[in-house]
Amino acid sequence: MAGVRASHWSEIKEQDAGYWHFKLMGFTIRIFPIIVARFVAYIVSFLYFVFSKHARTESREYLKRISAAKGGEKFYTLPHITAFSLTLVEKAEAWCGKALFKRIHFQEDDIQNLIENLEKGQGALLISSHLGNMEFIRGLAGYNRTGVSRDLPVTVIVDFAITGKFNQMLRELNPRVMTQIVSSKEIGPETIILLQDRIDAGELVAIAGDRTSANTRNKYLRLPFLGKDAPFSYGSFLLAALLDAPTYFIFALRKKDVSLSSQYNMYIHKSSVTFDCSRKEREERIKEMARNFSEKLEYYCKQHPYQWYNFYDFWNDSFHDFWVETAPPKKPREV
Repeated sequence: MAGVRASHWSEIKEQDAGYWHFKLMGFTIRIFPIIVARFVAYIVSFLYFVFSKHARTESREYLKRISAAKGGEKFYTLPHITAFSLTLVEKAEAWCGKALFKRIHFQEDDIQNLIENLEKGQGALLISSHLGNMEFIRGLAGYNRTGVSRDLPVTVIVDFAITGKFNQMLRELNPRVMTQIVSSKEIGPETIILLQDRIDAGELVAIAGDRTSANTRNKYLRLPFLGKDAPFSYGSFLLAALLDAPTYFIFALRKKDVSLSSQYNMYIHKSSVTFDCSRKEREERIKEMARNFSEKLEYYCKQHPYQWYNFYDFWNDSFHDFWVETAPPKKPREV
């Protein structure tokens, strides 16, 4: 992709991260104390900063928007890339069972509501993002360290084509990692039924809301974000409508953006939007939920600018064809 930006974020894939990077990370985490892997992350971050023009360019463009949104405060690319590398280590750490539950600090938000519902056997949909460590919750769930008194499986919807190398490393660290993952390419009526069954069984389903689908690029929502309208996933919020389950926005953020070992703050916000409505009104409620999500995402990005890891031109119109708001009326697609 040298000299040319991809037409969609999914075409970038993991081109800047060769499998040697993940292989080295996995080997280090298995053999050495976790502190060694964190030191390695610093070294790899510096090499990325030096050799990856793409990472520097996209980081710089995003940080310019953050700077403008925060009144001209200065932010730098190297700490941004370093924070990303440290988060990769901590994702793998969680899947190895080395992440301590005491490092996560819940807030006085909707966490108690979520726990109470889970204790009653009620499942929920979690909408996460590429801000912070969105995989922390499923890694903790895999070792029964969520704070809930029962087993709590978490089914995560991901794009295997984009995260293949990282998922391969996780599979080597913990073979159970792939048992609760659903490919976004497989989403259809049968998958919706499967996800509904899991929620009815008191489980969690998680999906990111800040990347448009690689399968339906012409289906997304344009929402205000850091001073300019940006494309957000339509499918994630359509899924919330189809499952019609309690939906929570979840953010797991390091207290210190760049440090060898940091505590995490976990933020849980229950969406007030429900879908006990007509199909026509459902579309408006999907947009309302998505707007609420983008507002929360912007708020936390301003609090922790270095922890947003969408290394592509998030606001670029050429990444997409059209958006939901301007699409002609037609029968909503049932995924």
